[in-house]
Amino acid sequence: MRHLLAAALALIAAPSLAENVHIPAGGMPAGMTGTPPFSAAVWAGNTLYVAGTTDGGAPTAKDGAKLVLDHIKATVEKAGLTMDDLVWVQVFATDLKDFNDFNAVYRTYFKGPMPARAFLGAGSLLGGAHFEVMGVAYKAK
Repeated sequence: MRHLLAAALALIAAPSLAENVHIPAGGMPAGMTGTPPFSAAVWAGNTLYVAGTTDGGAPTAKDGAKLVLDHIKATVEKAGLTMDDLVWVQVFATDLKDFNDFNAVYRTYFKGPMPARAFLGAGSLLGGAHFEVMGVAYKAK
């Protein structure tokens, strides 16, 4: 009986592979060719892991911020969520001087409390991008 109870508890606690749902990437980042070697996002239980996406070398930092955040928004919406479901965001920037320009655009994508966030200097990014952004969203099902 004890073994049956332990096995049942292990099954409840262990995530099922059926819970993982992959959202295909829409295209390759600038500078890459072929089929994307990654998913745009992956559901693992109630948590959505959103892959990094770049702005592809937009003309200005503000344009780049809008483009990359539009990509993130499209991905979370494809998963049935909103930007307000993001709980953690990482921003990689080629130039830390773009911090204020990024924030001016970033604030407009959220209605509720802001997610936790890191803003990191990254040197060069694929395709001459200003920014690469990735995140984690959570939604109780």
